[in-house]
Amino acid sequence: MMKTQREKMTDGEPYQQFDPELIERRTFIRHKLIGINQLDDNEQRNQKVKELFAQTGKDFFVEGGLEFDYGFNIHIGDHFYANYHLTLLDTCPITIGSHCYIGPDVGFYTPVHPLSAKKRDADVELGKPISVGNSVWMGGHVTILPGVTLGDRVVVGAGSVVTKSFGDDVVIAGNPARIIHHLDENGDVIPGD
Repeated sequence: MMKTQREKMTDGEPYQQFDPELIERRTFIRHKLIGINQLDDNEQRNQKVKELFAQTGKDFFVEGGLEFDYGFNIHIGDHFYANYHLTLLDTCPITIGSHCYIGPDVGFYTPVHPLSAKKRDADVELGKPISVGNSVWMGGHVTILPGVTLGDRVVVGAGSVVTKSFGDDVVIAGNPARIIHHLDENGDVIPGD
């Protein structure tokens, strides 16, 4: 059976971004977000966001200014908080664990545009999923690039651009982000690190 463009996109395969089904969903989401981002009632705003995501935990809170493409590729655990202007470009799945706290102006970007100008000119696009473990904290203005996996209990310094994956219990920062500290089981910096 042939895959739809949506299935190809979600699976990280080359797909046509101007497929009618995908355009229709992006347009639907844009219209929904115009209303959602104007709501001053936190409970009402967050309930409407939860209805558009594939999965969220019970304890879920995002501030205003939220932007995303589809919603059906966004999976978020329990005890989640995101500050203002969270961007989730969910061409491929974005999976975020429980007890995660996201600073303002953070972006998760799964789309990958081909290096070949010929392929870009043909509107071929693909993506790579992003996965974030449990108990992760990201400062403001962090950028998470396609294909990145972060382990549990990771701290990402403000302004970091995360271009590769990192395991558990580290503090990363910079552009590109690199490990600046390892953490022990209590979350303290390991001496001599």
